[in-house]
Amino acid sequence: MLLEGKTAVISGAASPRGIGLATARLFARHGARVAILDIDGPGAREAAASLGPQHVGIGCNVTDLDECRRAADDAITAFGQVDILLNNAGVTQPVKTMEIDAASWRRIVDVNLTGVLYLSQAFIPHMRSRGRGSIACMSSVSAQRGGGIFGGPHYSAAKAGVLGLAKAMARELGPDGIRVNCVTPGLIQTDITGGKLTDEMRRDILKGIPLNRLGDAEDVAGAYLFLASDLSAYITGAVIDVNGGMLIH
Repeated sequence: MLLEGKTAVISGAASPRGIGLATARLFARHGARVAILDIDGPGAREAAASLGPQHVGIGCNVTDLDECRRAADDAITAFGQVDILLNNAGVTQPVKTMEIDAASWRRIVDVNLTGVLYLSQAFIPHMRSRGRGSIACMSSVSAQRGGGIFGGPHYSAAKAGVLGLAKAMARELGPDGIRVNCVTPGLIQTDITGGKLTDEMRRDILKGIPLNRLGDAEDVAGAYLFLASDLSAYITGAVIDVNGGMLIH
């Protein structure tokens, strides 16, 4: 088991078909105790209970720094230590440039980018005090290729910001023993895509994916597991593509 004795905090992990909960299940199978954070507090607690009694669910709005700090305190109190932080929470909106209003811009950027900063700020002091930690951040192929299927330009901008923020944190926090990396998924079958893909859309998309299938939440969870474990002990500032070859650099 790759995470035996480790503890992990995963944001945005209450959705039954989401990447966060799939990752929480995989981490638990590999021996980790997991704190599930979500803006849906009851959902977070229910999801954690489904993993077993040693896991915890905590309500947290990642766009609120005070809530992030409180969630960090709760997780550290519950586990005694936190080894792994996954900045997984995110939202999207399928609109064009001229359709983005001020409220939509703030919402997409606040959840996808500012939330990464705030939750990281809440856990970095604890990790620094221990001289170790692994932080992984959710970006997107949309940031790399200039747009996606279900995300507007503000989503691409926010996810590109995550790449820059994570790389800068990796450079800054490396001397403290803290690794920071990113995952950039392609089109993954979750609640965000559920019911929105027509058969024609699916056929057209698959033409651009060498592995000839859409991704599953478990595909991304595997990348998160690698970055959280000691298998990646000498990796920081990296970007792990999980897109079936949709984008090959």
